Amino acid sequence: MLIQILTHTPKWVFVTFALLVWLGARQLLAGSVSLTRVTIMPVAMAGLSLYGVASAFGDAPAALSGWAAAALVLLAFVLQRGVPATTRYDAASRTFHVAGSAVPLVLMMGIFFTKYVVGILLAMHPQLMHQASFALGISTLYGAFSGIFAGRAIRLWRLAIQHDRAAIAA
Repeated sequence: MLIQILTHTPKWVFVTFALLVWLGARQLLAGSVSLTRVTIMPVAMAGLSLYGVASAFGDAPAALSGWAAAALVLLAFVLQRGVPATTRYDAASRTFHVAGSAVPLVLMMGIFFTKYVVGILLAMHPQLMHQASFALGISTLYGAFSGIFAGRAIRLWRLAIQHDRAAIAA
């Protein structure tokens, strides 16, 4: 059965998987990241997770509410934590110097595998699309991933804004 699933998977899915692994693996190492990239990545991942909800459940209010609620709760949770002590912002180049982290890779793989598994489940059991508990659970998971991504980006934006305010005040 697993081989049948894999052989019926479109080739672009494997390319997407490889791209996400590559992007996530790059973030395992310390390095610099631009303010633009800090913004684009969570927006793209939130878009993918919302697409996952919409493609599976349409505009079902429970699914969209579950996504939004989880995203907001996890966003608030992440915002309560500070950035790692080694994180630095360079205003001249508008880049952050960050420690390596497995979190982006885990989140990307979470979104990818959730979308993949949900696609398989819905292909095998289309009636799941109409089960509110399934839609709410999956949408909540997607929202949690999005909230964490967004929270991590907003923390970096806050660091940049604090830095800029301190420079203006000085």
